[in-house]
Amino acid sequence: MALIVQKYGGTSVGSTDRIRSVARRVARFHREGHQLVVVVSAMSGETNRLLALAKEIAPDPDPRELDVIAATGEQVTIGLLAIALHELGLKAKSYTGGQVRVLTDSAFTKARILDINVEPLHKDLAAGAIVIVAGFQGVDADGNITTLGRGGSDTSGVALAAALGASECQIYTDVDGVYTTDPRIVPEARRLDRITFEEMLEMASLGSKVLQIRSVEFAGKYKIKMRVLSSFDDPESTATGTLITYEEDETMEQAIISGIAFNRDEAKISLMGVEDRPGVAYAILGPVAAANIDVDMIVQNIGASGHTDFSFTVHRSEYQKALEVLSREKGKGFTAREIISDNKICKVSLVGIGMRSHVGIAAKMFKALADEGINIQMISTSEIKTSVVIDEKYLELAVRQLHRVFELDQSPQAVWTRNTRISEAFVWTDRHEGG
Repeated sequence: MALIVQKYGGTSVGSTDRIRSVARRVARFHREGHQLVVVVSAMSGETNRLLALAKEIAPDPDPRELDVIAATGEQVTIGLLAIALHELGLKAKSYTGGQVRVLTDSAFTKARILDINVEPLHKDLAAGAIVIVAGFQGVDADGNITTLGRGGSDTSGVALAAALGASECQIYTDVDGVYTTDPRIVPEARRLDRITFEEMLEMASLGSKVLQIRSVEFAGKYKIKMRVLSSFDDPESTATGTLITYEEDETMEQAIISGIAFNRDEAKISLMGVEDRPGVAYAILGPVAAANIDVDMIVQNIGASGHTDFSFTVHRSEYQKALEVLSREKGKGFTAREIISDNKICKVSLVGIGMRSHVGIAAKMFKALADEGINIQMISTSEIKTSVVIDEKYLELAVRQLHRVFELDQSPQAVWTRNTRISEAFVWTDRHEGG
């Protein structure tokens, strides 16, 4: 018997029929002897509806009151799921974040979890009950309702799994696992049986929408096994989804590249003819940071006559705000001949821990893009990823080309076997042979 935390997203509980389906799945795990803590989001679209109501009254509502409003969505879902489980003859009890006492800081709308009191949950589990907890929410030290930011239910699930010492945290969503890239762009994209936390963290930060980045960070920190599965499979299905685990657990031949992530929501700002002197980067980015704007990729070129060009990217939603900050600061902390901006760019990234031990990956990526006439505007690398900024209109072409060139539709074993046979001078006549 294992203690399992299951988290169900908004589409998974988007109607009463979907909630009944979740209840049947939970009941199956319970019949198998597992202890279950179920974390749920608000029904699909409900949080947006609630926040829109607030903004009909005030264009810039108080964040504390926004959290009071937004947290009600999950409260409805936990009650409905408990009732659905009662209808199946099972003991179930629902808790809001405040009732569990998911203690957070006071950063309303984007709070961070500080502590969780799981003692009452253990008592319910020992009594044979299924525990249902509202995701996305908690309370601060003063008892104020707080929310964890968009996608925060993933973080709630992982945090509860860590606090409870759960065997696994299962994230149920509308996809059946993590894919090599978005199947809507590349139909041949392959579901991964497993991926490391490092790779998943990179993919989440680079635009993959399967998991919220904070939940992956939390799971990696506390070594909680995560599994991504589809709630749209038959409730009696024993599908295994994608396991997010540790590099040292890998027993099969590791792929060089595990996936391709991309982000359309990028904008680039370039300051031309900036004085090349110590401190100029801070003079530019300091005011941007003070305005709470996150900067992603940064490139500084050495120019002529003591001047340089300085480029960086920001989220598209913060593009205009960043331009306003720079226009205001120009001539104060720094000088620039002109400020050029572009909000029609995107970022495409290769991710894979196999890059650590293989050379030439970036060159192969650049050649693949050049073969399709795609110009690279910026480049960023780390030990396990290479990212490029390109014109947004080339995004889908770039993803398809890279997926093909790096053979991501093939299993790592098939590619390794093929390359081994070639190196031994065997004739390879079928890409799938031996795979």
